[in-house]
Amino acid sequence: MPAAEPTSYGFPKSAFDPTAIPDFDTEFMNKADLEEFAKALSAPESSPVIALNDWRPVRQRVKRKRTGQRKKPRRTTDETREGFVYTILKWPLFLIVSGWILFLSASYLLTRIYIWAYERLVTWRGQRQRLRRNLRSKTNYEDWRIAAQELDNHLGNEQWKETDDYAYYDYTTVTKVKDQLKAGRKLAESKEKLRNKSSKELVDKLRSLVEACVKNNFVGVENPRLYSETYYGTKHLAQEFIDELHASLAYLLRSSQVSEAEKYSLAKQLHTNFGRTALCLSGGATFAYYHFGVARALLDASLLPDVITGTSGGALVAALVATRTDQELEKLLVPALAHHIKACSEPFTTWFPRWWRTGARFDSLDWARHCSWYCRGSTTFREAYERTGRILNVTCVPSDPHSPTILTNYLTAPDCVIWSAVLASAAVPGILNPVVLMMKSPNGTLTPYSFGHKWKDGSLRTDIPLKALNLHFGVNFSIVSQVNPHINLFFFSSRGAVGRPVTHRKGRGWRGGYLGSAIETYLKLELQKFMKISRHLELLPRPLGQDWSGIWLQQFSGTITIWPKSRISDFYYILSDPSPERLARMLVAGQQSTFPKLLFIQNRMKIERLIEKGLLLGGSGKADMDGIGSRDGRESMHMHGQVLRSSADELGTDDDEHEREHERQGEIRLEEKRASVIQEFKRQSGVFFDDFEEGEDTGVSEDDVAVVAEPPPVLDGRDGHDKDKNE
Repeated sequence: MPAAEPTSYGFPKSAFDPTAIPDFDTEFMNKADLEEFAKALSAPESSPVIALNDWRPVRQRVKRKRTGQRKKPRRTTDETREGFVYTILKWPLFLIVSGWILFLSASYLLTRIYIWAYERLVTWRGQRQRLRRNLRSKTNYEDWRIAAQELDNHLGNEQWKETDDYAYYDYTTVTKVKDQLKAGRKLAESKEKLRNKSSKELVDKLRSLVEACVKNNFVGVENPRLYSETYYGTKHLAQEFIDELHASLAYLLRSSQVSEAEKYSLAKQLHTNFGRTALCLSGGATFAYYHFGVARALLDASLLPDVITGTSGGALVAALVATRTDQELEKLLVPALAHHIKACSEPFTTWFPRWWRTGARFDSLDWARHCSWYCRGSTTFREAYERTGRILNVTCVPSDPHSPTILTNYLTAPDCVIWSAVLASAAVPGILNPVVLMMKSPNGTLTPYSFGHKWKDGSLRTDIPLKALNLHFGVNFSIVSQVNPHINLFFFSSRGAVGRPVTHRKGRGWRGGYLGSAIETYLKLELQKFMKISRHLELLPRPLGQDWSGIWLQQFSGTITIWPKSRISDFYYILSDPSPERLARMLVAGQQSTFPKLLFIQNRMKIERLIEKGLLLGGSGKADMDGIGSRDGRESMHMHGQVLRSSADELGTDDDEHEREHERQGEIRLEEKRASVIQEFKRQSGVFFDDFEEGEDTGVSEDDVAVVAEPPPVLDGRDGHDKDKNE
């Protein structure tokens, strides 16, 4: 019997071989593209097309007074309404508020230490601690699931699953609807096999019931609390309802009693009501490499969403995922990828003089060359979408302090080059200077995008652009991988999180006891309050000309928030390239943090993917009566990812076949690919958004608010269907 291959962090030795990575030695960056980028960076900022007044010519030469030294950016009187009172009180108020914030921060740190000691000394002891260590040692999902079930059995969580009653979902409606779905589906199937005339009426009743149930968080069945009481699984009733809903919808989409046009119409309605899922990757410098493990866990479970957004360091990971096929990602997301991460390889004697001279540690051209490999050269957002079906979104902030944020994707900036957007999203003041976004012209050359304006790090204002994703793609279920180190301490779920229940000697309750959780919540809210006071009263200074309050006062969580377990040593390597061994540990940590969320994501995605399959029926037969052809209908609802998945199922797993299919899809759209200059300007003027609200809180966990159950659906299938027809 051959000896087992040695492993490190669960990876075989071959996973550390860089030659096994696809395109490892390929140089994607075109020299001409890099030269155009250098010209755009050195060009002066473009000025608006204006005149002195309506009677003077445009572009008239105006004499300007020369100043000896460039003034540093500062607040104007338009912002502060400066007067003698503001001048007198600004710094005393700033010192008072800052001192109180420091006191609250120290108190919060002590509170978290108390909660950690409480859980360590009171909760995790004996057999419970041994089972927990066994759970945390698993490096693949199947072994983790078995270990989680063992821990649940030891803690008595199986009894909770068997009990239907729970405050955070309407279990009576779920029970009633589940039984009706099951009975209606079985009866319709039996009548259809016998070719009974009444089968059409039964199918209509089932359809009406499914239409009433397939909604985002229907009567609370998608409440994260339902998955926060156990390490694996949820209420048996909720799981049975989701499985039966999936089976009933699958039957309707394959039933001969439903026409192709009706199937498409049903899927279109359900797609609007149910929404889409997005994977959101936060910034965090080299902490962002934990995202590779999160993406790997979702990829192995076939649960990687089509909509992906990234900011700062997360944008680099999102670009790699969105420009590669599943087959390529399986070979790329391994420790050997560290051999291609060389952005921070310069010695101190090289980067320090640059920082002293330009104010940036890293060189934009060097980063562009390294980044282009992750983006497959000068690939645009539209080209990436056509190749993989994944919708990449990258958040960028304009260099001036008051212009709105931009979310670049294949709709808002189809011809924008991905690596330029990734660089802009990573341009933190003091680390990388603002850069110019580049776009690909019809002849393939690169030109400046958006009038040559410069952009910087998206995390400064909008780390997780949930509102823009909902606006463009109907996203209402978000999977957030959050690794920002400055808010790591403040993310705390007092009542547990998905796959991480609260367990102590008295059973379910509050982490650290009620008193510990109450103090933690109070201090965190007080910190947020005084940060907002400092911002609204214009007390905070602006180092490097940047308002830094946004890195604290924005939303950092989603429906599901994944927090990979980091180490203290990660702060030391925050601006260093990882070794293969360190990347292997980060990959495993990212995977392990995702395992507890996979069942929740799977229950959501299997309904969503089934609806997308129904949308592929558009354009056949009478479905064209809506004015939406087959391809146009799919494009309007961004279904190219499902098209490629269906093609993969038909063609098999041969890589060459996949590549030919991608090329064929690209040829179909070749004539529609480029827009005129005027159309491009119009598009650029409409891509901006402001995803920041005054009332948003920092670090709010996904389970802080109980979902109020919506009214029960109309259970009389026929009446509900007739009502829809009348409307």
